[in-house]
Amino acid sequence: MAADEDNKEQVLKECEQAEEIMKDKQNQKLISEITKENIQLKEEIQKLEAELQEITRTSQINEDIPETKIKFTSVENPESDSEFLDISYSCQVSSKVPYELQKGQALITFEKEEVAQNVIRMEYHHVQVQNENVMLTANPVSLNSGVKFQVHVGVSKMKINVTDIPDELPESQMRDKLELSFSKSRNGGGEVEYVEYNKQTRSALITFVESGVADKILKMKDYPLYINQNCHRVTVSPYTETHLKKFQVFSGVSKRTVLLTGLKDLQTTDEEVVEDFISIHFQREKNGGGEVEVVKCSLGQPHTAYFEE
Repeated sequence: MAADEDNKEQVLKECEQAEEIMKDKQNQKLISEITKENIQLKEEIQKLEAELQEITRTSQINEDIPETKIKFTSVENPESDSEFLDISYSCQVSSKVPYELQKGQALITFEKEEVAQNVIRMEYHHVQVQNENVMLTANPVSLNSGVKFQVHVGVSKMKINVTDIPDELPESQMRDKLELSFSKSRNGGGEVEYVEYNKQTRSALITFVESGVADKILKMKDYPLYINQNCHRVTVSPYTETHLKKFQVFSGVSKRTVLLTGLKDLQTTDEEVVEDFISIHFQREKNGGGEVEVVKCSLGQPHTAYFEE
């Protein structure tokens, strides 16, 4: 009987060990599958991050708004307060779209769209470049995305910016001092509605109750601010608000520019000479061309051309 009990215990022990081994194998398999899934997920995340970075890079705007000189005039004897309305200015901004011109290619821009489309329809063109007869293929130019938007700038006639404020008083006291100082009519001021003071930047935004006060103060460019019997000259400047509106992304095919390919095997490396021969050929109506604005070719390193809407 004792031997039978020992055998049973041995069998049970072996079964338990077998179950443990089976569980270990199952766990290892499960861990392996999870690890594999994690690797796949990481690769997918890296791929998505790379795509996101590319989208972000291509959608960024790095354009300088052209500097424009604007002359502002004031009304000497206004008939009513309506003549003191805020000044507004708006302009349209379009980003330039880059196009990389590869070796052996040329871009030609015509004055008229129909000429460019006719050159593309003809497709193949025999062009004489010095002593070589070159077969060029005309293709439409597909452009990457660009952006355009409107910039609206408003110049307030009720508010002014004040800078270079001396840091000599606590914030609340300086706010009161600014309100008192800019309220004095003998200095060109008027009743102040609100003072927004920033101690850290030593600047303030002052809003007047009556229209026209800001305009008078801005003529002086600086303003007297008395603190503890000391006179400080603070700088005054117009308060402007800038808004971007009608943001649009555009893309498409250039209507007046044609891509010419087939210049790779040219013996000459003088791009200007080649551009002249291409321009001469496509100026002629018998070749399907017309008035040419500009030609740019690449015989060596790639060039970048920029398109505007």
